[in-house]
Amino acid sequence: MHENNDNKNSVDIESVSVSDIKDIEQKTETAQPAEPQSDTDKKITELNDKIAELNDKYLRVAAELENTRRRATLDIESVSRNRAMGVAEKILPVMDAVVAALKHNPNDEGIKSMERAIQNAFAQIGIVKIESVGEILNPQFHNAIQMVDKPTPNTKTNTIVDEMQTGYMFGDTVLRTAMVVVSK
Repeated sequence: MHENNDNKNSVDIESVSVSDIKDIEQKTETAQPAEPQSDTDKKITELNDKIAELNDKYLRVAAELENTRRRATLDIESVSRNRAMGVAEKILPVMDAVVAALKHNPNDEGIKSMERAIQNAFAQIGIVKIESVGEILNPQFHNAIQMVDKPTPNTKTNTIVDEMQTGYMFGDTVLRTAMVVVSK
């Protein structure tokens, strides 16, 4: 220790030797060994792997849930569509009876009113009449029950000249094919 009387300040000087520096370095190395850092790194890696695995499982479960929702929606739509088609098929004979009654008595307002009501109901449900007369026979939509000679020379072969029973579609599905008379 060294004192200076002029300034009345004291300064302590501590001497450090090279061996003291080596001791400090060794203590620092033993206080912070490299292995705990590698254990920490291992734990971090393990936890990151676990996070990735759980994230993958989460994404798979979320995708499966979305697929299940989609399938359930399609199933509900299918059941609803099949039920509506079943009801429509039951109503078609009623419409056929109304059309037949109109052929016998075309001026009866009661029958005309029934026909309009059924046609409006069909339109609301999505049932559409298959147009036939004047069209070329299409087995997907028409059932030829009779062939006749061409009514006019301009009539093409396989042209529908008369409709015996109207065909109907529900959306893109044929409820009933039209029974038609076709030219030879």
